[in-house]
Amino acid sequence: MAKTKDETQNFIVKLKTDIRRIAASQMTQMEARYLVDSYYQIQELRKAIANQVKSLCKNDEPNALLTILEDNFRTLENEIKKALGDYAQNNPVGRWAMSIVGIGPIISAGLLAHVDIEKAPTVGHIYSFAGLNPGTKWEKGQKRPWNADLKVLCWHIGQSFRKVHNNPNDIYGKVYKERKDLEIAKNEEKAYVEQAVDKLKKFKIGKDTTAYEYYSKGQLPPGHIDQRAQRYATKLFLAHWHEVAYREKYGKKPPLPYPIAFQDHAHKINVPQ
Repeated sequence: MAKTKDETQNFIVKLKTDIRRIAASQMTQMEARYLVDSYYQIQELRKAIANQVKSLCKNDEPNALLTILEDNFRTLENEIKKALGDYAQNNPVGRWAMSIVGIGPIISAGLLAHVDIEKAPTVGHIYSFAGLNPGTKWEKGQKRPWNADLKVLCWHIGQSFRKVHNNPNDIYGKVYKERKDLEIAKNEEKAYVEQAVDKLKKFKIGKDTTAYEYYSKGQLPPGHIDQRAQRYATKLFLAHWHEVAYREKYGKKPPLPYPIAFQDHAHKINVPQ
């Protein structure tokens, strides 16, 4: 019996999906890293094209070719997202990450692609590799002491948590919001005077900028405070990601982070879900 047009179309879609899933199951870490990087590059290019179209056309209808170009980039973006979603879904750690509000397939796949749990016995190794240790400096003439792509990925994690903090099912966005309130209070109490003075010494900051206004009175500007809160939530998420990955690899809990194990600086927040 001949297939109808709709049946044929559905078969083709299923075939493409099956092929994509098989390909995702065979994807190497290097290939996943390449796709994550390509996704963000294509996304930025698509946004730039969209803005350019708006600027060129204003109140007129855009040329069909411009619309097709933007649509094709969006389609490619979505196809990469699906492939990376399949890649993350094949791994228990990836599935856990995608269960977290604000963490989608790109970030989930990106962490799997960039972090080798065998080289990260503690979460501190991930912090260092991602450039999240504030004391780490990149001296002139030296090799960069962190992974630039992973650092960008962690920036996206912080941005995601900032966006979802009002979601009733969110966890880490609320951590971000609570931390930001605390950071604002500490900033108003001049807890970061030394950092503010150091910024003015080391960087040329225009006196007509908002940043200079805050640094000159011994405070950090709002953007800096927001980034501190985002980093805090991101590092907590990474600590939990590390625990899930470590358990999956070795069948036991990882060592406690140094401040908790030896200095009693903080209590441990359990991994959600």
